[in-house]
Amino acid sequence: MVLLDVSSPETGTIMRVKGALEFKCQFESTDASLVHKAISRTFETLRSQVKSKSVVFLVCESPVIIWPNQDVYATHEEITPNTLWEDILQWIKGDEQEGTSKKSTKKKGKMITSVVNLRLMMEVTEPGQVVFAPTLSRTIQKHHFLNTTLPMDCVVHVPSNETMTFACENMLEKLVEQLDEMEKVVLRYIKGTALLVPQPLHFLLPKPKGGELVSIVFPAGLPDSQLETHRKELHQRFELPEDRPYFRRANAYHFPDEPYKDYHIRNPHLALTHPNLEDGKLYLVQGIYSYHHYMQDRMEDNGWGCAYRSLQTICSWFVQQGYVDQPVPTHKQIQQALVDVGDKQPLFVGSRQWIGSFEVSTVLDQLLGVTSKIMFVSQGSEMASKGRELANHFLTEGTPVMIGGGVLAHTILGVAWSETTGQIRYLILDPHYTGAEDLQVITDKGWCGWKGPDFWDQTAYYNLCMPQRPKAI
Repeated sequence: MVLLDVSSPETGTIMRVKGALEFKCQFESTDASLVHKAISRTFETLRSQVKSKSVVFLVCESPVIIWPNQDVYATHEEITPNTLWEDILQWIKGDEQEGTSKKSTKKKGKMITSVVNLRLMMEVTEPGQVVFAPTLSRTIQKHHFLNTTLPMDCVVHVPSNETMTFACENMLEKLVEQLDEMEKVVLRYIKGTALLVPQPLHFLLPKPKGGELVSIVFPAGLPDSQLETHRKELHQRFELPEDRPYFRRANAYHFPDEPYKDYHIRNPHLALTHPNLEDGKLYLVQGIYSYHHYMQDRMEDNGWGCAYRSLQTICSWFVQQGYVDQPVPTHKQIQQALVDVGDKQPLFVGSRQWIGSFEVSTVLDQLLGVTSKIMFVSQGSEMASKGRELANHFLTEGTPVMIGGGVLAHTILGVAWSETTGQIRYLILDPHYTGAEDLQVITDKGWCGWKGPDFWDQTAYYNLCMPQRPKAI
């Protein structure tokens, strides 16, 4: 595993190399010890290849090609071993690609991006090398042959004042280390001659280790439910609590230049300026969620689906924290769950009937196995006095809260609260938004924003569904 400090990305860039290495292993016997030795020899051959002069780094979206083991030779004449890594950014295209979230900006005439992607390749021939016609030979012998592709994916944080040599040497070291980890995983999970492809993933560790990106290799094809022992070892190694997941696949770090496949906006509240209250503290949702609102997913629910959308936002939190491996439920699936538990009649499925906080808690229990607490507020004017309860919820559970009152439902993502003065502000995610996935519009127009106590109808009753975080790793 590899630790990478990304706590100060503004002082450098993330260098990410991805590519495929061919794994070809031949052995005459299926004896476990002989198979393990053959696999280890194959990995040693791959490590030698990575250290050889045939390794090539192709800088994506640029004309630059680098031979890291040949004194950091590059195709561009201005690039030398002592060239600063940040100077290579000027040759990377800054055009935004349609359908991606990649952002690049110009600064001092250079293209600045947080992630520089490179492709790992192997040079087949050397310049001036004489290529001979192949010679074929035939040998009749029984043997076993394993052939697969190893998906290499390595990251290195390169400070802006470091050279190309530093960047390349560190990346080559990480590639070798990742092959070491892949070998361990293959040998650990192989059954007979059935090899599970090792899959590298990157995870951002929580505070106080926040800012460290750790690379972990898991066997592809095995569900998270069968990797609990592996995860427990990782929790112990990194001194992490064993009451919540940090190393499930859903916890993997999402690089800023990669789009989400469902195109839902994640964590829009991070774009907000937080209120400044006298002696006040912030208590916010912990982790990642997606913003679900009216008219998404080709569902015309304007006027009746706000609680469904708030529930979907809550479900997305549990999905993206790794507690569940099922997709966010649709309106129909939510309705069917309420019918299945006997809360609604069969005709409820496919209807446009509202649901409230109690139905939201029922669905969370039925579909996700998540329990919830319900907070009753007899009138909106009492919400101003619920700072302590809400602060404690976000501090201990960290889940989004659904609040329903009358015909409206909203999602509370946090509070700014002063214990000394009693002042409070609520971080509200409004599911009634009907526009496009435009973060600036959503934040500028207050669809995700901080609200005061007067946001609530002072005479209406409210019920708050407060999902509880399961204890699992």
